[in-house]
Amino acid sequence: MTAGAAAVPGTAGAVGVRAVARIGARPDGRGGTALPTLEGGGPLALRRTRAGGCEARVMLVGAMSGPLGGDRFTVSADVAEGARLHVGSAAATIALPGQAKGEARYDVRLTVEAGAELCWLPEQLISAGGSELRMTTRVELAEGARLTLREEQVLGRAGEEPGRLTSRLTVLLGGQPLLDQELSCGPGAPGGWDGPAVLGGHRALGQLLVVRPQYASRPVEPRLLGECAALTPLAGPGALVTALAPDALHLRRTLDEALRSLG
Repeated sequence: MTAGAAAVPGTAGAVGVRAVARIGARPDGRGGTALPTLEGGGPLALRRTRAGGCEARVMLVGAMSGPLGGDRFTVSADVAEGARLHVGSAAATIALPGQAKGEARYDVRLTVEAGAELCWLPEQLISAGGSELRMTTRVELAEGARLTLREEQVLGRAGEEPGRLTSRLTVLLGGQPLLDQELSCGPGAPGGWDGPAVLGGHRALGQLLVVRPQYASRPVEPRLLGECAALTPLAGPGALVTALAPDALHLRRTLDEALRSLG
């Protein structure tokens, strides 16, 4: 694992910090899940936490501020057949302006094999004023994989205008698109991002994607989940909850209630 500017581990320069974290989950042969790969460094530290049953739990701990302008972060997780992995984060990620010019990048790459399960439940991403971040999440699922994925974005800290945030989520199931969407907010984003057709003045937005094999034959029923949230079945074994809220607390409550209702 390498973290640093350019190819120099542990350092930062005009081009920002480079950091990579990797998680690999495999059955341990005793009914549980082993983590033969658990590598992180720089601002991306990984900690295994106590788990129950056959599930392994990992916490992503931000060891430094960021991502800042010019930073490049990558987190990957690979869950093998028969393994179960739960990944969370210890605190919100805050995108901040930095000395280096240009946008920061935060890339998440997830792979889940048939018969495996991944719960990807990080804390919120906060787009602070003056920051510029492009975040991409790409998930590759095999047929028969199970996934619970939550994304939450908060535009600006209290009383602060947001930075520029572009977020894209791409999910493939058996090599075919299940979901592919992108949202751009903040200064310089295409016009209308804060209008009634998109955010409607809200500053917290999120989505919850649940993929279960049984949804292929028994899709969830579409329904409203309050004034600014909805549950939608996907064309495949998936269900998508999208939500807007005035703040992070209300957003989390909405998504938690939706997850409980899905079981």
